[in-house]
Amino acid sequence: MTRLTSVVAVAVLAAGGSLALIAERRLAAPAAAPSAAGAPRAAGAFHDVTIPEGTALPLVLDSGVSTATARIDDPVRAHLASAIVVNGVTAIPQGSEVVGTVTATKRSEKVKGRARIAIRFENVRPVGRPDEYAIHTATIERTAAGSMKKDLLTVALPAAGGALLGGVLGGGKGAVIGTAVGGGAGAAYTLDKRGPDVGIAAGRQLSARLLSAITVRVPVT
Repeated sequence: MTRLTSVVAVAVLAAGGSLALIAERRLAAPAAAPSAAGAPRAAGAFHDVTIPEGTALPLVLDSGVSTATARIDDPVRAHLASAIVVNGVTAIPQGSEVVGTVTATKRSEKVKGRARIAIRFENVRPVGRPDEYAIHTATIERTAAGSMKKDLLTVALPAAGGALLGGVLGGGKGAVIGTAVGGGAGAAYTLDKRGPDVGIAAGRQLSARLLSAITVRVPVT
């Protein structure tokens, strides 16, 4: 009876040791990696999106420019009026800052030549992101309207008035003299007057066309 009890006790101890070893191995085994399909996306992940050449950037000008005050290389600021979307992905959000410079500015001359101003955009800063991208857009130009008809009217009216006054005072000869005097006064006034300036006011909507493609980093959603 004692021998049988001893054998049973040994068997029980051996079985317990085996179970304990199995449990220990299971605890030490690494957990199975989740499948790629069910794996969560890493926080802060980005992917590249290319905005093609020729894309029109719809802008609203934030800083107005005028030939009266502008100088070449003066900064020009605007923002996107609507998002730039490529294949259903928002590449650049609405409201993103777009920065450029004045590339040409010329005031009207006193005798001839009309005022002209030109701007171009060179950088975009997507709202909500720390990135900044260099861009190359077509130049946007504005030229002052011609004032030739107005100048001719300025000369013609004093000449006509002089002719009328000369005719009243001295007949035909007086009319000729009056025309010359009146016309000369009008011409002198016109030659001394500078033509109108031209500009682009803040709040004006513009369209800046990309001359080359750009690639931006977009957050994975």
